[in-house]
Amino acid sequence: MTFLLSLMLFLHIVGVAVIVGTWIYTMKTPTVTVSQFWAAVLMLVTGLVMVGIREMSGGHDSLNFAKIGVKFVILLVVLVAAFIGMRKTQRGEPESTGLAHAVGGMALINAAVAVFW
Repeated sequence: MTFLLSLMLFLHIVGVAVIVGTWIYTMKTPTVTVSQFWAAVLMLVTGLVMVGIREMSGGHDSLNFAKIGVKFVILLVVLVAAFIGMRKTQRGEPESTGLAHAVGGMALINAAVAVFW
């Protein structure tokens, strides 16, 4: 179980890196890419699996459900914004820069919540 938890954490961090890295890379002409959407999906799935593994282990260390709830809400904002931005990009419609900055910025805030809370 420890290996699976470590693998999920690694993939979760890769998801954050893809979203934030793409956001920084496209900073001059902000856009939301397909990879950012799928990285957000990866973050959601791996986050849920990590919570499930920790709950099943039932050890002495309990989960901070307030923190998990805040991170989940922030991730939903990232996921919805990434989906809307991805669809606009695929259709060739103009995309607001605020949408692209919301995806990258909120993912960065989510990582900060994970580290500093």
